[in-house]
Amino acid sequence: MPTDRTPLLDEQVCFRYRIVTAVRALELGGTRRHAAVRAVCADEHVDEAGQLRRVSERTLYRWLSAYSAHGLCGLSRKPRARVQGSKVLPPALLDFLAAEREGDRDASIPELLRRAELREVIASARALDRGTVWRAMQRLGIETRRRKVPQDADQRRFRYPSRMQMVLADFKHFRAGVDRVRRAAIYLLDDASRYGLDVRVATSEKPEPVLRLLHDVICRHGMMDLLYWDGGPGFVDKDVLAVCANLQVGPIRGRARYPEGHGAIERFNRSAKARVLRSLDGAVDVDVHCAALTLRLRHDLYEVYNHLPHESLDGDSPHQRFWGDTRPLHPARSAQWLREGFTVSLQRRVSKDHIVQVFGTDYEVPRGHAGQKEVLVRRLLECTAQTEALYLRHHGRLVRLHPVDLAQNARTRRAPPPDDAPDDLAPVPAKSASAMSFERDLPGMLDPDGGYPQTDNDKER
Repeated sequence: MPTDRTPLLDEQVCFRYRIVTAVRALELGGTRRHAAVRAVCADEHVDEAGQLRRVSERTLYRWLSAYSAHGLCGLSRKPRARVQGSKVLPPALLDFLAAEREGDRDASIPELLRRAELREVIASARALDRGTVWRAMQRLGIETRRRKVPQDADQRRFRYPSRMQMVLADFKHFRAGVDRVRRAAIYLLDDASRYGLDVRVATSEKPEPVLRLLHDVICRHGMMDLLYWDGGPGFVDKDVLAVCANLQVGPIRGRARYPEGHGAIERFNRSAKARVLRSLDGAVDVDVHCAALTLRLRHDLYEVYNHLPHESLDGDSPHQRFWGDTRPLHPARSAQWLREGFTVSLQRRVSKDHIVQVFGTDYEVPRGHAGQKEVLVRRLLECTAQTEALYLRHHGRLVRLHPVDLAQNARTRRAPPPDDAPDDLAPVPAKSASAMSFERDLPGMLDPDGGYPQTDNDKER
């Protein structure tokens, strides 16, 4: 038994001593050392961290030798002297790295090594491993982390002073009804007055409810200068950007992990959850249809939230601030102009069987456009979850395209040929050599008029 048990206070020494004792116990039972080592290494052992761990034979032989020579002290981990700088890099290079890094914070390690080579501090930059240089800089306390924030990211808190200068848009997910079905509510909020402009409920985050809600808000309150959102599937689609470009509304996409830029809409989401959304989860008397939920949330937005006093508005309500603002509202130029703003165009080539494919769906095109590139008009306000509202200009007017019905096409009779089809037949090909050889060896029995010529045998009869 060891006389000095002080090293046993170290958990790592206890683990090693337990493994060594297992080998020595097998040896006392008559097992040879190599067999005992192999048997102990084949099992898993609980280490000082409580994890299962295997020990290699080489490591176990080293522990046995250290225990035989020095006892428990031989199983202790030998403290290593901390290296200041590096033992393999020249001191001149370390001084150069510290000076260059202080002057140029964003210079990478390969760039610093190339500078050192050009200034003849080292012979070759390729001969040095940048991992070795990085560890040496870490030991010297030189900053090695990169600044990931772009230089043009002007992050600051902002708030516009007048109404409809910027509108905030965001989805809020919740559950409704006794079945706890998932729903997503898209809110539009005025940035200056915190006035709730409108809300619409959908089954998930999609661009369609965003565009329809944006159209309704413009019809009711007029045009906004900027539209802000912080990402999400409902805004990833390019249709929202296309509509903003058509309506000359500046789109602003919030930066991730930047709460100061969208703190107003996040605070509104918290209040909406506490005010109405949390009461819909599991409620028996709640209709989970999107239109019914939209009606419920609009009542909460118009009749409750917009009339509550806000600390950020010095005690005024959003309704008072919005309708008390002196900045005039700017309605759309016309209803026709607004509908055209929610229209985008795309180009497709029509196949030979009069089909165009849009977003994975085949649409049938009128005859006369096969093989041509045509510009399709896509009206976003008429799109549904199943089909797109596609139009093609045919004979001077827009024709609505519908998905192709393959089963109906299989049963429908083909169109008759046009009346002006040519009556002349195709030209007869020239007689081949095989046909000429056949006529020579096996001549016909009829004359050119179709009759049967008389032979000498017929005359005798």
